[in-house]
Amino acid sequence: MTKQNFDFIQSLAYEETGIVLPERKKHMVYSRLSRRLRHLGLKNFNQYCEHVQSEPSELMNFVNALTTNLTAFFREEHHFDYLDKEIAPLWRRRRNKRLRVWSSACSTGEEPYSIAMTLADHFAGAEWDLKILATDLDTNVLNKAAKGCYSEESITGLPDRYREKYIKMTPNGIQMKPSIQKNIHFKQLNLLQKWPMTGPFDVIFCRNVLIYFDNETKAKIIAKFRKLLAPDGLLFIGHSETLTNLSDEFELIGQTIYQPLQGGHAKVHGERKKALTG
Repeated sequence: MTKQNFDFIQSLAYEETGIVLPERKKHMVYSRLSRRLRHLGLKNFNQYCEHVQSEPSELMNFVNALTTNLTAFFREEHHFDYLDKEIAPLWRRRRNKRLRVWSSACSTGEEPYSIAMTLADHFAGAEWDLKILATDLDTNVLNKAAKGCYSEESITGLPDRYREKYIKMTPNGIQMKPSIQKNIHFKQLNLLQKWPMTGPFDVIFCRNVLIYFDNETKAKIIAKFRKLLAPDGLLFIGHSETLTNLSDEFELIGQTIYQPLQGGHAKVHGERKKALTG
């Protein structure tokens, strides 16, 4: 891989996904794209760079190869505890029975299934209109997520109550039951392109994604999240991420949990806190 090859790949990755690939990622890029070269029978990266420019169908394979998809059930467990113990009880008091949650980088599906299991006991009744939108840039991981099939090892840390109610054991591993799959809708989405959703969302999960963007791109995405969140909605981000110096429209109310400000004040959070404390 020449410097010219890597410069081209950096530019194309940023243009298509907003992902920044610093020089220290060169070995990772080489490793992941080498698989595409072998698959296509190409001899070098000059040929691959020409191929991805001349064949539009290769662009998605290019994006899929470079996308990182590290995830797990109930990863960063404090978010699901907050959803279960603090937010869900408040939602149950609402007159409006419509609930919308967005997992904006769902990878192979462990995050939206964890959300669905967390909320299932609270909102199982027919009167509740609960939908979870799960999107990702990578079409390969979305196909896996929609199937809901995982290895038995992947659920070793899952609470027994969830295993018994929402998971079916099969000879090939585990299968999420239809009762938990029915509320999740998987769609391909590039966060840098136009979003078809209108909201409002009660919760948006965007965890361990912002770290791949530059500050300008981060700020744009956060501003779009703000427009789609309900007044009392919440934004969950990753453990190594922050909105500091990126947005003045949110208040930090928990561990990487943010709430939109209302007229410069966290009025809604105050009402929530009062309800929680009695």
